[in-house]
Amino acid sequence: MTISFDDFLKVDIRVGQIVQAEPFPEARKPALKLWVDYGPDIGVKKSSAQITVHYTPDALIGRKVLGVVNFPPRQIGPFMSEALVLGLPDEAGEVVLITPDKDVPIGGRMF
Repeated sequence: MTISFDDFLKVDIRVGQIVQAEPFPEARKPALKLWVDYGPDIGVKKSSAQITVHYTPDALIGRKVLGVVNFPPRQIGPFMSEALVLGLPDEAGEVVLITPDKDVPIGGRMF
């Protein structure tokens, strides 16, 4: 399926910085609860992420990640997820977060 460039522009992907991370024991699949600061225009958004194989909450604080910030909120158990943090599968299918390879200001939109 192909999409138009206008369709692509509808997806708002921003760089944010993880400011808080906690275990999410109530989730059906192992996950962490994340609070990601997407800058002054968007603010902090919560996200549930199945990233427990490669990441611990403490190691995530301060890490910059890419996330979709314009999906509608989604209830995941007792937690309301407001953004989708993006990742790619490793060889075993476990999530590896997508991060910028240079220091960029939070809130920047992917293009």
